[in-house]
This record gives sequence, C-alpha cells and structure tokens, in this order.
Amino acid sequence: MTWWATISGPDLAQGDLLPDCLVPVVVDVPMAQNEDEVSEVEIKKQRLIVVTQSCDLENNKVDFVALCPIHTLDEFETHNPNYGTGGRWESVRKGRVEALHLLASPEQPHESRQAYVVDFAHIISLPLAYLSVHASGLGDRWRLRSPFLEHLSQSFARFFMRVGLPAQIPPFR
Repeated sequence: MTWWATISGPDLAQGDLLPDCLVPVVVDVPMAQNEDEVSEVEIKKQRLIVVTQSCDLENNKVDFVALCPIHTLDEFETHNPNYGTGGRWESVRKGRVEALHLLASPEQPHESRQAYVVDFAHIISLPLAYLSVHASGLGDRWRLRSPFLEHLSQSFARFFMRVGLPAQIPPFR
C-alpha cells in the first residue's frame, strides 16, 4: 500500500507535506527586559507537515494552521547524534518515543533509512492564507494517505493527552 498521494493546488489537509515554508524563529538572545524591546527574529525555510484536522481546514474554522517539522533521519541525527546509535530509531518506529513519529519516504518507502521523522515537540502555527498560496506554488506535492494519516493523528494526540501522575501504583512483584 502506498503511504503518500501526489496532489497539487491550494487546498490543505492534515498530513500534507509542505517543503520550504517560511517560519519566523526568535533568535537565541536574552528575552527583552521590558515590554517595549523586541527580540530579534529570523526567517528560516523548513519542511513541515500539517497536523490541524482536515475538517477544520475544509470548513474554514481556522485562520492559523498547526504544523510540525519533518526531517530526514540524517537531518535529525545532525542535531540529535544519540539517535544514530543504540537502536533509537527502532524505539521510535514502535511508538515508544512520544514526541517523534516515523513516516515512510514518499520516494523510497521500503528503505527504513530514507524515512522521515515528525517532531511533535516543535509545533509551528502559520496563517492558512500563506500556506494555501505556498502550496499552490509548489506544484505536485505529497499528502499522507489513510491509514497512515490516522496513525500520525493518533500519535500526535497521544503526545498531548499524556498525564503525569504524582504517584503510581506500586509494581506487582
């Protein structure tokens, strides 16, 4: 079964892969001491995946779209070198790392090292109007297909619905 469908045009849905999105990033400088000062902001290009529900996008219920960065494994390992060793990707593949989710590569779905990793810990919100224009300009692009889309959505929800308890039931011995 194919993970991705090829689409084009301005319409967005959950699971849309959007390369080269312009994202404002606050530079790592000390925060302003008073409210009149503004921190420095850079604009960076990032590959993102839409995590806002498709029904909200289709029914124009949102002005801003929630997206998460999506990286190749090599890109992610550049900033997180511990993921290149010790079977960490297998733990992510099995869903044991809450903040990360693996998706097969659109071009090489049977090659595990070509997979993409979605980073739920870095949520980005961008205007729907900007993303629609950007999506139109991309030409052909990728949209995650069912049931892989629902699996992504479930992983995203699981990341947010975790509850840390102040105490646990003792282990059974």
